[in-house]
Amino acid sequence: MKTIRLTMAQALVRALAAQWTELEGQRRRLFSGVWAIFGHGNVAGLGEALYATREVLPVLRAHNEQAMAHAAVGFAKASRRRRMMACTSSIGPGATNLVTAAAVAHVNRLPVLLLPGDAFASRAPDPVLQQLEDFGDGLATVNDCLRPVSRYFDRITRPEQLISAFDRGMNVLTDPAHCGPVTLALCQDVQAQAFEYPASFFEDRLWLPRRVRPDEREVSTCAAALARARKPFAIAGGGVWYSEAEQDFQSFCEQHAVPFGETQAAKSALPASHPLNMGAVGVTGTAAANELAAEADVILAVGTRLQDFTTGSWALFQAEGRRLVALNVQHLDASKHRALPLVCDAREGIRALTEALAGWRADETWAPRARAAQRSWLEVSRGCVAPVVGGIPSDAQVIGAVQEASNGSEVIVCAAGGLPGELHKHWRSRAVGDYHVEYGYSCMGYEIAGGLGVKMAEPDREVIVLLGDGSYLMMNSEISTSVRLGMKLIVIVLDNGGFGCIERLQRQTGNASFNNLLEPSGPAPAVRTDFVAHARSLGAVGVKLASLAELPEALARARSSDRTFVMMIDTDPRKSTEAGGHWWDVAVPEVSSRSEVLEAREKYLAAQARQHLVD
Repeated sequence: MKTIRLTMAQALVRALAAQWTELEGQRRRLFSGVWAIFGHGNVAGLGEALYATREVLPVLRAHNEQAMAHAAVGFAKASRRRRMMACTSSIGPGATNLVTAAAVAHVNRLPVLLLPGDAFASRAPDPVLQQLEDFGDGLATVNDCLRPVSRYFDRITRPEQLISAFDRGMNVLTDPAHCGPVTLALCQDVQAQAFEYPASFFEDRLWLPRRVRPDEREVSTCAAALARARKPFAIAGGGVWYSEAEQDFQSFCEQHAVPFGETQAAKSALPASHPLNMGAVGVTGTAAANELAAEADVILAVGTRLQDFTTGSWALFQAEGRRLVALNVQHLDASKHRALPLVCDAREGIRALTEALAGWRADETWAPRARAAQRSWLEVSRGCVAPVVGGIPSDAQVIGAVQEASNGSEVIVCAAGGLPGELHKHWRSRAVGDYHVEYGYSCMGYEIAGGLGVKMAEPDREVIVLLGDGSYLMMNSEISTSVRLGMKLIVIVLDNGGFGCIERLQRQTGNASFNNLLEPSGPAPAVRTDFVAHARSLGAVGVKLASLAELPEALARARSSDRTFVMMIDTDPRKSTEAGGHWWDVAVPEVSSRSEVLEAREKYLAAQARQHLVD
């Protein structure tokens, strides 16, 4: 057997460079690059190896480990999980900074390879700088924090262990059912140790998306349930996007006259203008989608994990005798709430159902009912996003202005706060993939870093990052990274003076407003950040908009800018879209001295009575 003598780190990097995929008939490296912030836990071993291969495996430096992993997550989603990135950190705070981003990837089923440095396997210098010491567990290190947020976790304590660990990790990263973050914790002394690795370990390997075909019996059972439906409703989830099943899903709905709604993860896979597209479904849904979902006798959920925002905390579907059919490549998601499962790839499953249901269509009154509901909602939505005359605009009105000034080719990026709900309801996608909202983990701080990852995946598209002042203050350092890499972003900061979204929820549950908005609460005056000056200090262009009327001209300037362009506009923290939407289960205290809380509790109990634990 031919072998090659390399350090463990050199072998890892060489193996990463040997992984390939195929996009539009062209071979591309599966890993587009490695994000690296070096420290004593990875600079000598992995750093040396990455330097030697930097021409084929680009090395990128960020300012925060969490942010660089967010960028990798954004890249993977924009690439439909077909390409990915790796991230390496030192031990200690570098490693623990990865945990939040790993959770984002885990919840959203997105591939990212995490390579944190670890303590010495030999234990000779214990405790090394930044090493955690567990008095009852000699094997524990801070990297164990990554176990619950990794789909696969391994610690490399001998150089030969890399061979099996890498293969297992690659299979998880590329598997549609188990896809998620993989962590290989690299003991820093082992990174530098050499081994005679089999040459075959470094041979090129091609990874193509696995198309899991459905079981014929499950197809028959699910098709029979749909064939009995008079008022079916379909939900497009992220699986439609990752499986590239949007055309098949649309054709299925057209052939069988099935109206559909879309989750955050699926939005922009299907055209907003389609007469059967009712738009967002669930807590942040449109009135059209939620009305039809409530009446539906069969709900076909395709590629969605059916989280509470999609199901209205399992109070959305209300028709007597309804059935839930769940098509998903992951059996856990396909079996939730005793759904009829169809465990398979989204595209393959939709095609099988289309064939099995040849000639069947929903009740002839159902599609016209859907179109009427759609027209009604669009009229309401237009009123919500209409430009304000005087006064401070709402988030929805800013979104309307951005949509109006958009040319239809940009990608909108967002994550947390009130903006995702307003975007889910009101953004009218005109191009495939023009909507990128991380809402599985609803992670404040994802927006700018995630937007950078989207830009790296789609460098020819303008990327518009929408975020609130709260998210901006949590994580903004990658503005500097975007400028340094020449990856221009258009960043729109909506300053509502604090955490406006959660303040509204605070008041809706009967609580007093406190600790969310940046209002004076003592002798010290309220502090408002100069976002324009801050953005300029990071190398970006920064402007303040006095009104919505200035936004079109600012966007035009941003498009022609040669670097990241940040604009800020004040918004009203009290305003949000009341139309549409659905109840969300947020527990209200049973006992309180506030009458407002007790009143909110009564409303909560009334809504909770419509919640169902199983279907």
